[in-house]
Amino acid sequence: MLRGEKVYLRARDAADVPVLHRELYDDVPMHARADGRPWWPRPVATGSPYDAKEPSESAAVFSAVAVDGDVLVGETLLWGTDLHNRYAHVGISLLPTARGRGFGTEILELLAGYGFDVLGLHRLQVETLADNAPMVAAAERVGFRLEGHLRQSAWVLGAFADEVVLGLLADEWRGR
Repeated sequence: MLRGEKVYLRARDAADVPVLHRELYDDVPMHARADGRPWWPRPVATGSPYDAKEPSESAAVFSAVAVDGDVLVGETLLWGTDLHNRYAHVGISLLPTARGRGFGTEILELLAGYGFDVLGLHRLQVETLADNAPMVAAAERVGFRLEGHLRQSAWVLGAFADEVVLGLLADEWRGR
């Protein structure tokens, strides 16, 4: 378990899956903004994208839980992990009731510590929609730097949207 002041990250429990599925997957606009894959109607009983997976070298999947109240607030992962080139991508999805409470910044701090200190990674990368100001701000508070702007690179609810890429190197994170 990775523990901060506001939130801790733990392995996914089976009880988390219906909540994450209902609050994140079944919210079509939210899913369209957070995931590059198309949304399909899918009942949780037939297999949710949030089902607990076996650990792998390419992805570390966590449930995010508020310390106060021990309540599930979202999910996060390091994905596309490349242990040879020592980088990974970062993903965060917070439940609607958890947004705006500082969890995202702390989750990024915990993931950076895990990625750099535990896995020995050299680089972490965030890709998000350019208009996702809360994610960009949280990443910048942790030390991520804006590295690129991808014009009309994401299909979101019937229109193309811009994405931004932010990166953080291990030495930058440790030197803050």
